Amino acid sequence: MTDPRPGRVEAVLCDVDNVIRFYDVSEVTALERAAGLAEGTTLKVAFAPENDLPLMLGRIDMDEWVHCIVGSLRGAVPEPVAYKLGDALAGAPFHADDTVVGLLRRARARVPLVLVSNASVRLEADLAALGLDDLADHVVSSARVGLAKPDPRILHLAAGRAGAAAEHCLFVDDTLENVEAAAALGMRGVHFRTPADLESALAPLL
Repeated sequence: MTDPRPGRVEAVLCDVDNVIRFYDVSEVTALERAAGLAEGTTLKVAFAPENDLPLMLGRIDMDEWVHCIVGSLRGAVPEPVAYKLGDALAGAPFHADDTVVGLLRRARARVPLVLVSNASVRLEADLAALGLDDLADHVVSSARVGLAKPDPRILHLAAGRAGAAAEHCLFVDDTLENVEAAAALGMRGVHFRTPADLESALAPLL
């Protein structure tokens, strides 16, 4: 979904995970298969609100998150296997989508770019590992500010960092709920599924 409302774009606010950064969870899948666990079980447990939200708000670290995953898997697999699954997910390799990065760099040449992400405190280090610590003007990480999307306060904060009014912000996210929250504030929302969605939304700006 892309909000077609007209209006000048003075800033781009962009999610990180599943827009810029993508994880390889094949090791987790292989471990699940070997343990006779349904594929996707570990991710479902790990990203359940009771386990994921404390990490995203900076209340627990990655090791504590793994312990939460293990606790939720108790009874489904032996504890040593649960730790292997949790560690494999926490340490899953990731890469950046070069097409998306290229589009965002072009956009930033014209307007401020702010990354706004529900992420752990490792986000900044992860961006540096990807060679993307210079991609945006600002990074608003949920774990740093204690707010997580779709809370409108983190969206207002990101717009403020960009120095733009909400109605002049283009907001890009792979989660529809977050896009709808941004649209409710007057932002132009882009529901990201492929780089083509981003390219189309940025076309008037570029």
